[in-house]
Amino acid sequence: MIEFKDAGFRGEFYRLLEARKSIRKYQPKPVPREAIERILAAGMHAPSGKNRQNWRFFVLTGKKRDEYLKLSQKAWLGIKDVLEKRLKPSLYRFTERFFFTLGDAPVVILCYSLNDAEERYHTSIGSVYMAVENMNLAALVEGLGCCTMGAPLEVRDEVDRFVGADRLPEYQDGALELLCGLVLGYPDHEPPKAPRQNEGRVRWLE
Repeated sequence: MIEFKDAGFRGEFYRLLEARKSIRKYQPKPVPREAIERILAAGMHAPSGKNRQNWRFFVLTGKKRDEYLKLSQKAWLGIKDVLEKRLKPSLYRFTERFFFTLGDAPVVILCYSLNDAEERYHTSIGSVYMAVENMNLAALVEGLGCCTMGAPLEVRDEVDRFVGADRLPEYQDGALELLCGLVLGYPDHEPPKAPRQNEGRVRWLE
């Protein structure tokens, strides 16, 4: 087992965790393919149930990313009423713009789970979300912003058709499931990070 005894490394690691936040406004600047590949590789270093490595990623850039905006805008219709009740008017309007433009992020990654009858369902999807968190942190290391979105689930069937997942045998067998999306790009704002709500989140049993 590798031992990380260096206090500086440990400090940098926790600083990385604390620095991660969701970015919803990006510079109109392309992300090098090599950086995207490193972020994907970081995701695929995550643990997974029975080491199935059941994550599947569809990466949208260029024209395909632009075409996806129509689905993002449609997803807004399914979630806007809930957000209107939860958000201040200025933040609600900002969020609406994000759905219509994806904050000008040049990269969209749609994240799927390849489920299996030999593995519990929640373990399968949990494995993918662990990969997604790795990707969030890797984006930060690359100098990029990232935002994880559940909104694609509002138009799940259309997203499946858009990326061609519906034509895959594993999808037709009912095994391939969309879980979330990510956007990536160079940040164009510095939003505050929401305070962590620790109260009542942890119980110690001795």
